[in-house]
Order: sequence, then C-alpha cells, then structure tokens
Amino acid sequence: MTKQTEDNTIKKYPKWRMKGKWIKNCSCNAGCPCDFWSEPTRHICEGMLGMEVDEGNFGNIPMKGVKFVVTYKWPGPLHEGNGTVQPFFDVKTTPEQRDALGQILMGKAGNMWFEVVASLVSTVLDPKVVPIHFEHDMKNVRARIAIPGILETVTEPIKNIKTGDAHRILVQLPNGMEYKLAETGMAVVNKGLGEIKYNWPNGHSSLAYVEQTESGLQKL
Repeated sequence: MTKQTEDNTIKKYPKWRMKGKWIKNCSCNAGCPCDFWSEPTRHICEGMLGMEVDEGNFGNIPMKGVKFVVTYKWPGPLHEGNGTVQPFFDVKTTPEQRDALGQILMGKAGNMWFEVVASLVSTVLDPKVVPIHFEHDMKNVRARIAIPGILETVTEPIKNIKTGDAHRILVQLPNGMEYKLAETGMAVVNKGLGEIKYNWPNGHSSLAYVEQTESGLQKL
C-alpha cells in the first residue's frame, strides 16, 4: 500500500494482515454510540479493546496467535481527541511481533481506522508485556479478558427484562472501519486497575470477527 503525503512523497507500508477475534468494552450503556455518531452515554469514553489473531502476518513476520489489549480514556467524544491509551502485548509475542503491533496501533503502517484513532490520542503510556487471558465466543455473546492486576472484563448476553432469556442484537456497518458486523453484549465486569483506572459494570460490549490489513478492514 502507498499513501500520498503532504510533501507529495509516496509512503510505502509493509503488507500485513490480522484476522481474528475482536472485543471492545466501554463505559457507555449497551449499544455503542460511536457506531451511530452519537454522544457517549456519560460524555467520557473509557474501557478496553483487544484482539486474538487467528491468521496473519506483518511482512514476513507471522502474527498467528498474537494477543493484545489496549486500555483507553478520552475526556469526551472521540472526535474531540486528547485520548490516553496503554498497549499490552501477550508474553508469548516476540519482539518483532510487538514492534509490528506498535506500528499498526499507532497508525504508522496504513489502515485508515488505526490512523484515525491514533490521531485522536495525545498520550501513549509505556507498553507492557504481560500474560493475557483471552476467551471470546461471539456466537454465544460471551467473553472474558484478564491481565492480572491490570484489567478484567466479562461479556454476557443482554437479558430480556421479562423472561431473562438472551436478547440478541446485531450491529451491521457496511462501511465500518473497525468491524462490519458485531454482536452487542453487556460488559458485566469492566475494570481497569493499572495506570488507566476505570470501573464500569454493566456497560457496552462489542464482539466481532475482523480482518484488518494495511489497506483497511476487509469484508468477510
């Protein structure tokens, strides 16, 4: 992929691909307002996102099995910027994989979604290499992500208030950059215990399966 820069030079990015399980749990009520260009439920935006890569590469670096999490905090709607983020890479990742992830997450390897999000961040806290527990069952709208002493989040289905049965909600974004189809659940637990602290039980959860590349989100 190439990109025309302001000084009319052509910037080339390595070819990369990450296909796998995606989760985003935040401080809003269930039903992410960002998907609808709406104000965050509580004006602020706090929480986590993460991925476990089932297939992928960054140039000649294999990315299969890579797990990462990012905790984040914005003082208002994302488009207003001034966000703070902290990346976490699983202990099983190699230095080369972590360098690749750093380039992707900071918007330095192409992909408009990562570029846009990176442009809204003013503070990046030091990345940490940690053991990441990652459970993700999109079909049954259940997940659990945990980093000892740093974060824990648990996703369950939204319940029908009369019967208690699972209440299934699909969000479809044909032109989405983060995901094109996501199951909406409830983050019954969503705690940040590290440098970015938050505690938003019974908030929003998105579970998706995505394929991101240097040229953007692919249709599955």
